[in-house]
Amino acid sequence: MTHVSTPSFDQLASTILDGKPATEDDALAVLRAHDDELIDVVAAASRLRREHFGNTVKVNYLVNLKSGLCPENCSYCSQALGSTADILKYTWLKTDEAIEQAAAGLRGGATRVCMVSSGRGPTDRDVERVADMVGAIKAEHPEVEVCACLGLLKDGQAERLRDAGVDAYNHNINTAESHHDTIVTTHTYDDRVDTVTKAKQAGLSPCSGLIAGLGETDEQLVEALFALRDIGSDSIPVNFLMPFDGTPFENTWELTPAKCLKILAMARFVCPEKEIRIAGGREMHLRSLQGLALQVANSIFLGDYLTSEGQAAESDLEMIRDNGFVVLGAEEPLVPGSPADQVAHPASRRRGAGTDVLPNA
Repeated sequence: MTHVSTPSFDQLASTILDGKPATEDDALAVLRAHDDELIDVVAAASRLRREHFGNTVKVNYLVNLKSGLCPENCSYCSQALGSTADILKYTWLKTDEAIEQAAAGLRGGATRVCMVSSGRGPTDRDVERVADMVGAIKAEHPEVEVCACLGLLKDGQAERLRDAGVDAYNHNINTAESHHDTIVTTHTYDDRVDTVTKAKQAGLSPCSGLIAGLGETDEQLVEALFALRDIGSDSIPVNFLMPFDGTPFENTWELTPAKCLKILAMARFVCPEKEIRIAGGREMHLRSLQGLALQVANSIFLGDYLTSEGQAAESDLEMIRDNGFVVLGAEEPLVPGSPADQVAHPASRRRGAGTDVLPNA
């Protein structure tokens, strides 16, 4: 394929700012840019990021409500049926434990708490349990945004979560429809889209993203991003596969830091006004380019993930400061010595070779 010349990326940004959406060919051109054009791609995507989000970074924090023991066979997930990954497995946290973990993230600068449970989807009793937790968290921290990630939703459950104070619902499509059945067979792509639709129709902010590195083609990455645009995802977590030992994807390494940065840039070009979140795998796959990725993305997770360790929370905040950004919702940049060094996931202390994020989503 003929590579786009340097001025064309900047022109693409100008065209998008003028109101003309990116095309699939545009997205492919970004993905297939030469590595020596990487800074030009980032600079162009950064124009869109700055237009819609200025110099702010939204900080999110995961609370793992229930770990492992999942009946779904998602090939990438350490918690899936058939996985032999050595992780902690436990049933639901108590409400006071969930509040304690949420508070730790908020002290570290997070403004959104993502409450996640493993499993195919919640029972009505599970929804009530989460509703009680959300009510308790918001009673103590009324300003916090709460995103629930509980799996496939049944009729009426999204409305109950909304009434309890949940602001958003996360359920990732994970990959292109054309690739979906190669990574999981216990539910369909349409099942996932149906849950995102239920959340949106109930008035919850839809949060849905993807995992790169699952053996998909560039065209399938583009397909997934355009599907996310079409379903109206407000927040798009971009995860990078880390091949957990004991899963079918162990020893699968398809990504480079430059490729990951181009995927984030493509997401920004395709969905310029949406929250693009650098999610699982950023520490391993972006490595020294994490700071540069903030010029494209405007959201990260703070600290650890579900069953794996992330970068130290203080290092995350330092990275934000060092690259000239401020935490969204903070009156001023957080300084060294903040409570961020206290942020930890007690439930995620068993470490493996990789990470899975938002297993139901």
